[in-house]
Amino acid sequence: MDALPVSIRLNPFKGPDGPDGKPVPWSPWGRILDSRPQFILDPLMHAGCYYVQDSSAMFPGHIFRRELRRLGPPRGIRVLDLCAAPGGKTTDLAASLREACGDDFTLISNEVMRGRASTLVQNVSVWGDPAVKVVSADPSVFGRLLPGCFDIILADVPCSGEGMFRKDPRAEQEWSPAVVELCAARQRRILADVWPALREGGILIYSTCTYEDAENDSNLRWAAETLGGEILPAEGGFEEFGVRTTDCGNLLRAGEVPGEGQWAGALVKTSPQRPARRMDFQVLRPLWDGAAMPAADVPLGIFFDVNKNACAELDLPTALRYLHRDALALPDAPPGLLAVCYRGHPLGLVKNVGRRCNNLLPAARRILKDV
Repeated sequence: MDALPVSIRLNPFKGPDGPDGKPVPWSPWGRILDSRPQFILDPLMHAGCYYVQDSSAMFPGHIFRRELRRLGPPRGIRVLDLCAAPGGKTTDLAASLREACGDDFTLISNEVMRGRASTLVQNVSVWGDPAVKVVSADPSVFGRLLPGCFDIILADVPCSGEGMFRKDPRAEQEWSPAVVELCAARQRRILADVWPALREGGILIYSTCTYEDAENDSNLRWAAETLGGEILPAEGGFEEFGVRTTDCGNLLRAGEVPGEGQWAGALVKTSPQRPARRMDFQVLRPLWDGAAMPAADVPLGIFFDVNKNACAELDLPTALRYLHRDALALPDAPPGLLAVCYRGHPLGLVKNVGRRCNNLLPAARRILKDV
């Protein structure tokens, strides 16, 4: 069996630091690597300089950028990533929004499963965009509390996972026609529940990692006909890279593209929206709000405005020791709270008490591998 493809997406707002590779055709920041490095031992990954993401999973981000351009100058745009864990698509959207809008946007990143939401918080906080808020709510909460709020909703919904068979043998073992039927029904419920939160004229981007028509074209067609929308044309121009065009979207099949399986399509909402309320996102009780003080046990050091006089630059061995949560000694650094950096990128905080530093890296981010 050939080695599985591996790709990353650079963080354009933390510089070009990261592994080099061939460009992903549909992502300006995607890179396809020749081999899989030991990412866990690269401090640049821990600093949020890049995100390890399958190249096919970057395709919804391409559709998102297309729709941003179509909407025109997106001042004050509000976006919801509905099923966001572990955070790959959220960080992709965040980079695209910051490039297009500067500071003038809000991105809500949601994960209903609390266990997965904790991973989402870690990944979003390390990425480091202050306009992103992480919440954990059922899709119906958005439709009920924030009608007409969002300009774009990305729904990368749970699915039967055919596109992951090569990567995850368990997905193939758990697949059955009954699972497809169950997933398709759950996807329709998710879309119906969140639909009121999308403004009239807003965009729904819908994606899965399966090849099943019942979960892809048929469900987007159902949303257009039942909820009230107009399906947008599928994206052309990537046929030479193996991307197929379907009736309602684009299909990327493992073995035909340099990644795993993905399907994505989009529609514009044509049905009238309920009267919008004042946009108070605090009703969602954010687990992470990048514009405010983060919740407990979140890596604060990634976000604060680093004072270069209070930032200790670490070499690679010392940076790995810090990420292992080992004790450090920084005798030449100023006393008190300071950032520790690798190649100028903050990794987190320490409290320098003279002979030693208290390592303030959150336990959830610790490298377990021996360094």
